[in-house]
Amino acid sequence: MDGSRGPSPASGSSLNTDSPSPRFTAERQRRIAAMLRERGRVEVLELARLLQVSEHTVRRDLLALQDQGLLQRTHGGAVTLDTQRLGLGDRAAVLPEAKAAVGRAAAALVEPGQTVVLDAGSTPLAMARALTVRPLTIITSSLDVAALFADDPRVQIALTGGTWQRDNRALWGPAAVAMLANCRADWAVPGACAIDAHLGVSAPDEADATLKRAMVACARRTLILADHSKLGSTAPFHVAPWPQVHALVVDEPWAEGAAVGVPVVVARA
Repeated sequence: MDGSRGPSPASGSSLNTDSPSPRFTAERQRRIAAMLRERGRVEVLELARLLQVSEHTVRRDLLALQDQGLLQRTHGGAVTLDTQRLGLGDRAAVLPEAKAAVGRAAAALVEPGQTVVLDAGSTPLAMARALTVRPLTIITSSLDVAALFADDPRVQIALTGGTWQRDNRALWGPAAVAMLANCRADWAVPGACAIDAHLGVSAPDEADATLKRAMVACARRTLILADHSKLGSTAPFHVAPWPQVHALVVDEPWAEGAAVGVPVVVARA
């Protein structure tokens, strides 16, 4: 009797499950990294099934990949640090402590009576949560930001209008741009998608970049907020060159940017 037959491979997978299960840690982690690049996020339960290993092994692999700077662990899985591909909920799970520190440092620059234009995004939202100065006027493309101040009588709220973008939880489009053309603000805080020491700030979506440029145009000063995962990257559509930026608030020193005169403010946790 031949007892050499092993278990059948799992079915219903988007990976090539008729190939043998990974035998070595490095191979298994390469497959996890490849899946993360394709999808933007992975789940522990699914990885355990696809790779035919225990959930404990998968969690250990995810921790190792996080230590290598390849992903961010979340409850039940992990997300890529290439956050341009993620929806707002998943982006908020990436480096939350860094974003909170950046938000606090940016909020400390705002004075009572000023007007702030706040973009949608996880880091501008962190700044909104840290804004304690009053009175204050908030102009925003984010319903989440508006909701934070909805019951505060000392905060005046103006929504840009526009078309609702579910994945980004933002209002975009010509109506939003037209509204901002009639505004004057002390600070603009456009969300930062990609940051390059020489090319400035850019975004992956043309409509989003257009709205961000309108925010910059209506304000006396512009703050760019970022965690360190955004540094050294570019996207197709230009938002702002560094001469238009009052400060880049980031959670780690950025030697490359500082060397070419980018006004870097390091937010300490």
